[in-house]
Amino acid sequence: MPPEPINSQSFKYFQDYLDQHKSRMKTDYQQRLAQDLSKQQWDGCFQRNVLAVLADTYTQSLAFLRSLPFQTGGMAVEQGMSVLTRQLLPIFDGFVDEFLLFAVDKHRTSCALSNFPDEHKPSHDYVNQVKREIAALWRDFALNANGFFLECP
Repeated sequence: MPPEPINSQSFKYFQDYLDQHKSRMKTDYQQRLAQDLSKQQWDGCFQRNVLAVLADTYTQSLAFLRSLPFQTGGMAVEQGMSVLTRQLLPIFDGFVDEFLLFAVDKHRTSCALSNFPDEHKPSHDYVNQVKREIAALWRDFALNANGFFLECP
């Protein structure tokens, strides 16, 4: 079978996986936040929990990606990046922004965090600091995914 139908189907499975994973991320975030609040660990809870959920998500997503069949024979590699990586990365467009909006909203509507202004209403600077750390997680995911595609037969 030519590589395109196999690769297209695998990307479809991955997209479906990611779409389903979004609700699990929200549930995971809520559980982590509730656990922090029950232990009175509110300082830095936005940053800690956002990064933990996204780190888990990228790890699980990479594992799922590796479980899918891909054929790379004859596929182009441009500047060290597989053409399949270029097809994968756009699947994540808006992914982090959507999750951050959810997390910020969760904090803003939390009565338990209302006495902790930095966590109750995360500032633009605080959110940007978290985004810089997310960028490192994303970079690692993208590099590992690219490595996977470059190693595929």
